[in-house]
Order: sequence, then C-alpha cells, then structure tokens
Amino acid sequence: MSVRKLKPITPGQRFRVVNGFDAITTDKPEKSLLAPLKKTGGRNSQGKMTMRHRGGGHKRRYRIIDFKRDKQDMDATVVSIQYDPNRTAFIALVEYKDGEKRYVVAQNGMQVGQKISAGSNAAPEIGNALPLSEIPLGTIISCIELRPGQGAVMARSAGTFAQLMAKDGKFVTIKLPSGETRMILATCLATVGAVSNSDHQLLVSGKAGRSRWLGRRPRTRPVAMNPVDHPMGGGEGRASGGHPRSRNGIPAKGFRTRSRTKDSNRYIIERRKK
Repeated sequence: MSVRKLKPITPGQRFRVVNGFDAITTDKPEKSLLAPLKKTGGRNSQGKMTMRHRGGGHKRRYRIIDFKRDKQDMDATVVSIQYDPNRTAFIALVEYKDGEKRYVVAQNGMQVGQKISAGSNAAPEIGNALPLSEIPLGTIISCIELRPGQGAVMARSAGTFAQLMAKDGKFVTIKLPSGETRMILATCLATVGAVSNSDHQLLVSGKAGRSRWLGRRPRTRPVAMNPVDHPMGGGEGRASGGHPRSRNGIPAKGFRTRSRTKDSNRYIIERRKK
C-alpha cells in the first residue's frame, strides 16, 4: 500500500495526498451483496434536524459484510480486494466451496487466491477467524467480538489492530488500539492480522469540497457564536471562549464521561490513555 502526492496544478490539489489503491484488484462490486442505503441528512421522522453537519454527499450502496464469520470449517478463496465507500478499510470478496460469496473486512497482506477459513480448527494465519482461546499469545488480531455470536465490533477500521496478551480461565486479556487493556470471553471470535489500508491516516483531502462529497456540511466554530448558541460564544473582539466544552456544557479535554457504575467496568484492567 502506498500514497501519492499530486502535482499542485490547482489550489485544491496543492496539498492533496491520495491513496495509491495498490491493494485494490477490481472496481466492480458483487451485485448480490449490495443493498440500498437511504440518507437522512441528520433529520428525524418529523423532518427536524437532530444531528448537525450532515447532508448531501455522493449516493452510496451498502456492501453486506460478514462480521459473524459463522460459516465455519469450510475454506473460502479470496476472489478480489475492493474499495468500500462506507468504511475506511478495504473489503475482500470470498467464495466458499459450495459457491456462496461473502464480503469480509480485508486484513493487511491478504492476497487474491488466498484460502481463508473460520472456526476452532482454522490455523492462526492472516484472514482466518478463530475463537480467542485458540489464538497464540502475542498475536496481532482485529475484527473482535465482544459477545459470542454477536459479530465483530472492535478494531474494524483501517490499520487498527489489537494484541492478545494473556489467557486466564474462560477470559483472555487483549490490548486495544486505544491503549485500553480489557478481558473478553475466550469463546469470542477474532480475525488474525491487522485491518487493511493502514495508510488511510496519511491522506489529505486538499479542499472543503471533498468533505461535502462525503456528506459532511460546514461546521461553525463555537468561539464565533453568540452566548445564546454555545457556552464558548460571545465576548468582545477575539475572546478565547473560556474552557473548551461541548454545546451542552460538557468539558472537552480530559473530562471523563464514562459511568462509574457501568457493568463492564469490571472487565477493564487498564483504562485508555488520556
């Protein structure tokens, strides 16, 4: 994977850094795995704006991703690596021996023609999904379940990975991308390898219009607002705006909002870094 810096032939391309898309092998999605994706523009059923800065953007179709990897003990062949407009990671189209095709989140190093599988009998190799109890200590993993059978919910975005640190009874300890160390049931599935498209963090959009294409509308700085609109608004001249906080008055930098009585606190060994 690589990134390309464009020549500054227009102001919008002067600082633009784009993905090289070296890993992508086709630009045509599998029709049977596409679903319509309706946009709300941040409006609820009454038409009222409940989420700001949403709207517009290019039309998309959803790719149905297999996060559960519940077709176990059967090899699948990677047919192609594709771009997905709905996530930062690349996706892989795989075909099972019985002819069924599915999309899975692609891992770094996944190649066309590679065989992948899921289940307790799978080898701990890139792209294979195994119960955490069957994965060797120190292995880099991604697409991790939090509850058995729920489907992958953690470490799914581009370039992210977790590490399996210890095993103790029916729990294993993993270190998450945020720096948090927590316990998860050993029967939960995880995929071996880091998520693809690790260069995503190096991209530079170059112009405001690209945010509009992604469906993001302009955001007004709180310091530029009036006191009635935001706690940081108002003041004469260029007032700093006081302590950084949200529109609801919740402090922004370092203030912990997680509930002290949350049931899952007992599974967290070390909190994420500030």
